[in-house]
Amino acid sequence: MTTSTRTASALDLAAAVRGGRRTAVDVVREHLDRIAARDPELNAFCTVRADAALADAAAVDASESRSELPLAGVPVAVKENIAVAGEPLRHGSAATSATPAAADDELVTRVRAAGCVVVGTTRMPELAAWGFTASAAGGPTRNPWDLARDPGGSTGGGAAAVAAGLAALALGTDGGGSLRIPGAACGLVGVKPTPGLVPLPGGLDEHWYGLTVAGPIARTAADAAAALAVLSGQPVAVPDPAPLHITVSTKSPSPLGRPDAHQRAAVEAAEVALSAAGHRVERGDPPYPATLLNQWGRSWLAGIAEEADRLGLDLPRLEPRTATMVRKGRRHGPRPAEAAAWRDRALDWFARTDVLLTPAVARVPGPAGALTGRGYLATYLASAKAVPFCQAWNLAGFPAVTVPVGVRDGLPLVVQLVGRPGSEALLLGVAAQLETTAQA
Repeated sequence: MTTSTRTASALDLAAAVRGGRRTAVDVVREHLDRIAARDPELNAFCTVRADAALADAAAVDASESRSELPLAGVPVAVKENIAVAGEPLRHGSAATSATPAAADDELVTRVRAAGCVVVGTTRMPELAAWGFTASAAGGPTRNPWDLARDPGGSTGGGAAAVAAGLAALALGTDGGGSLRIPGAACGLVGVKPTPGLVPLPGGLDEHWYGLTVAGPIARTAADAAAALAVLSGQPVAVPDPAPLHITVSTKSPSPLGRPDAHQRAAVEAAEVALSAAGHRVERGDPPYPATLLNQWGRSWLAGIAEEADRLGLDLPRLEPRTATMVRKGRRHGPRPAEAAAWRDRALDWFARTDVLLTPAVARVPGPAGALTGRGYLATYLASAKAVPFCQAWNLAGFPAVTVPVGVRDGLPLVVQLVGRPGSEALLLGVAAQLETTAQA
């Protein structure tokens, strides 16, 4: 295998380890060496499991079932709200316990069983609340494309790690774009699955009142599909899509966030590529409710409050803006009837199209750490202007993925694809098509 492990796909790495052309120990050691060299400037990792990861890799090499492991020897980074045995489960906060987790989360158990090696846990904003990655506990994480910029959030540490070649896959969560926003910022495939397809961390039945799902971040659609299959325990066969009806919309669900020229260029590149591939591509807008982001925000704030209470956190130890969110969330609960009405409207709209193509975000990534120390309202307004395109689909419970379609001015061009519940394989098939056509 001559491809550098920094840019190799997870599937290529696994095939090399399964076939004996590389050892898992060598693959993991190369990633650990890059972590040591690059993470001091990126700040993607909270903890690095150097010795434990090498021991785990040696176990993969010695396994009698190595030739059957779908992700044999693949280095994976895990967001620090997903338990890894022996590592603290801090949720991006100094208010949480530093006691190491006693056992792996079910998600980690599944990727280990597939042959993955956990190289470390990754940075996130406090309680995964924001679409950027910086916290009082961990400082700002930086984007490998431009170290002056943020990598998106809340799974920003994982996205930075994958984009920089410090891991081949990342595991994270998404309650309002937290896999897709960093996917957009770092030029990666971030998958927000249909609720219920992938177990939630901690064995929860729901999180943030149904907004949150868990999923992977990967370099390619095929890698994301393989990771999703492992996480869900179900096959994810990526099709070569037959001609589809694809609707393109740049309409923002929020009056605060209009897509900039960079995002419009990404959508136009994808639109041209999909038309050339034989799909019926038309312009049209989903029937976003005028109060959509307010509806999402009520569940988001109530979810933050519920999580702080579930974790037993003291408000004075939280960042001031997080404490404000907890107080607000205790006063303003979700409105399930409004979310159900939006889901019904979205289902009806999707009866007339197969895939929705939108910007993933409204703006290029902002400066790293720019919102550190800001209050709740200032942070919320800045975030609402930058990342308005993701939350609608958490509220409706629809799957969505990000896919890179090129590079402009040194930053990735990335779009979002949305489909009906259960259409993850179809979306990843369209994403794979875009990888080969839009970037050709």
